[in-house]
Amino acid sequence: MTDTERSNGKAAFPRIGRVGLDGLLVSFGDRLSEAGNRAALAFRAAVERESPEGVAETSTSLVSTFLRLDALHADPDAVAREMQVLLDSRDWYSADLPQGRRLWRIPTIYGTDLAPQLEEAAGEAGLSPEAAAREIAGTRVRVQTIGFAPGQPYLGELPEHWNIPRQQALTERVPVGALVLAIRQLVLFSVSTPTGWRHIGQTGFRLFRPEAEEPFVLRPGDEVIFDSVEREAYDRLCGAGPDGGATCEPIR
Repeated sequence: MTDTERSNGKAAFPRIGRVGLDGLLVSFGDRLSEAGNRAALAFRAAVERESPEGVAETSTSLVSTFLRLDALHADPDAVAREMQVLLDSRDWYSADLPQGRRLWRIPTIYGTDLAPQLEEAAGEAGLSPEAAAREIAGTRVRVQTIGFAPGQPYLGELPEHWNIPRQQALTERVPVGALVLAIRQLVLFSVSTPTGWRHIGQTGFRLFRPEAEEPFVLRPGDEVIFDSVEREAYDRLCGAGPDGGATCEPIR
C-alpha cells in the first residue's frame, strides 16, 4: 500500500498504529476473518525471524500483531518505518502460516450433564444435538489467539450457521476444560469462571501449567480437532494426566 493510498483512505488495512509509549499495533482488519488471522500470524513470524532492533516482544490478537518496543532505546518512528517496509513487501492475507505449528486431538464429551448447553446451541444453529456434536467434532479449527485467561485459546472459525450470539445472562461457572461456543468460535477454558458462552463439550485438558517450562500448552496457529468420546472413555482419560488423553503431531 502506498502513502497516497493511505492518505486517500483507499485501503484502511493493513495499517500500523501507536499503542501507548512503547507499542506498535499492525492491524489487518477490524473484525475476525480467516485471512486477517492468517496475516497476523504470518507477519508476527516474519518479525520474529528478522529480529528488528528495538522490538522486545511480539504477540498476536485475532487480526493484529503487537510489537512491544524497548522504551529506553528504540525509536518508535524508525521501527514503524521498518515495519512498513516489511508490511509492503508482500500480500500477508495469502501468506503461508508459520512453521512449527501442531495438530492437537483433544478427547471431548459432548452434551450430557457435563456440558448441558449443547442442545440449546444446536437449536440456535438449526441442528439436532447429535448433528451439532458430529459437525463440531469433525471440524479442524485454528488457535486464532490466546486471551482472557492464562493459556486460553479462541478457535475457529466454524461455518456460518454457528454465528450464534452469546447468552443474555451469564452461566454462573464452567469448569476447567469446558468447551464453549458463540459467534462462530470455540473457546476452551483454562480456568473455572462465569461465562456468557454456551457450554457444549467437556475435556480433561489442562491448558495452563504454571509449573512447566512452557506454561501455555496451545500456541496461536496450532490446530485442534475435538474428537468425540463416550463417558466411560472420558472418565478414564481424565485420570491419565493433565493432557486428558490429548495427542499432538507436527503440521507438515
